[in-house]
Amino acid sequence: MIRIYFIIAVALMLTGCADKVDLFTASTMEPVGFFYGLWHGFIIIWAFIGSLLFDSVAVYATYNNGRMYDFGFVAGILILILGYDNASD
Repeated sequence: MIRIYFIIAVALMLTGCADKVDLFTASTMEPVGFFYGLWHGFIIIWAFIGSLLFDSVAVYATYNNGRMYDFGFVAGILILILGYDNASD
């Protein structure tokens, strides 16, 4: 049980990495790559909860529009789902 609380606490601390950028700033930024997408895929649940509570948190920020980011985002979600599925066996 302590292990679950530890994982939740670490995940909540790490969701501070999810950011939100306005559209004007995003139009001048370089698209981020695979590893940002992978990370954002891993923290999607916490980012979603944060986006419901705070206006400064977004699940999918506008400057994250590269193909490799998209691939990493989906891969992160799949790894998260498959890891959860294997942990429940």
